[in-house]
Amino acid sequence: MKLLKRGRLPDLTIFVLVLLLLVIGMLMVYSSSHVWAEYKYGDPYYFLKRQLLFAALGIVAMAMFVSIPIYAIRKHVHTIFFACIVLLILVLIPGIGLVRGGAQSWIGVGAFSIQPAEFMKLGLILFLAHYLATNERYIQTFFRGFFIPLLLILFCFGLIMLQPDLGTGVVLVLTSVLMLFIAGATFRYFVFLSLLGLIGFAALIVSAPYRINRITAFLNPWDDPLGDGFQIIQSLYAIGPGKLMGLGYGNSLQKYFYLPEPQTDFIFAIIGEELGFLGGTFVILLFYLLCRRGIRVAYLSLDPFLRYAAIGIVLMVTIQFMINISVVIGLIPITGITLPFLSYGGSSLTLTLASMGILLNISTYTKNV
Repeated sequence: MKLLKRGRLPDLTIFVLVLLLLVIGMLMVYSSSHVWAEYKYGDPYYFLKRQLLFAALGIVAMAMFVSIPIYAIRKHVHTIFFACIVLLILVLIPGIGLVRGGAQSWIGVGAFSIQPAEFMKLGLILFLAHYLATNERYIQTFFRGFFIPLLLILFCFGLIMLQPDLGTGVVLVLTSVLMLFIAGATFRYFVFLSLLGLIGFAALIVSAPYRINRITAFLNPWDDPLGDGFQIIQSLYAIGPGKLMGLGYGNSLQKYFYLPEPQTDFIFAIIGEELGFLGGTFVILLFYLLCRRGIRVAYLSLDPFLRYAAIGIVLMVTIQFMINISVVIGLIPITGITLPFLSYGGSSLTLTLASMGILLNISTYTKNV
């Protein structure tokens, strides 16, 4: 394997886009949460202060991953992946894993908690990138090019579903399978996989009554407006009055105990209410530009591992963004997925910023972009 040398500075466009999204996220976390924070904790800045701490940790992680030579990171992909598996197993142990919202998905660390499934997304991306780069010549074979990586993906998905956390599991599977497809795995295998996936997804929904309720609430939330349909109805009530220009920053009505925990999964609804169609479109534009720039970095990468790692990170952020926005505007059922950079949540924000650090690192090994 030929080791490349850095030929340029980290991509400035990606860095600026990340900072813009981060600043918007801080502003909206405060605006959407201060009412609930003052009521519950007696401190309107409670969520903002914690999010600032998470952002600081994420920026440190991003700076660290930018500065470390990329091949040093590749050298330790097995260790990173194994550590993520250990964390996913630990979270399932009673007394270690914390239960919130019916899912045992968090491990307490002092006054804070981490969500191992979030870190597995990046761990699996790096491991798959290493595997695909190492086995590039076998990518169109069934066993080494498709079956082995698929088995690995399903193993990780299975651990996450034991919590259970379907939303994160879906992001992980979609990201990983698309990495295989982009790497050039044989197309007919994906047709068969799609059929199996639909059957498996239907079985997962049927196996849990609350998932069936989410489907029925999605189809007609007005059948249970004070129960399963409540959150999506309140989300649409937030977006609708925003119109073109919004009600103005800080002037949301839905954050006054109508929309549950608006600083998390449904923060885009508050963006639509306060900043209107133009504000929401601006946020979507930032994500589009970040995705486009990330794809260009992957395309111009001179090493297969760098290319697959970059495209995996871009896919992860893009898929998560698209699912979150689709839920908020009522296009798909509620999944419990955060909006990258913007939603309140330590593990998600730290992991996303660390991923951007790796993407920026990869950009230093590309041809001129």
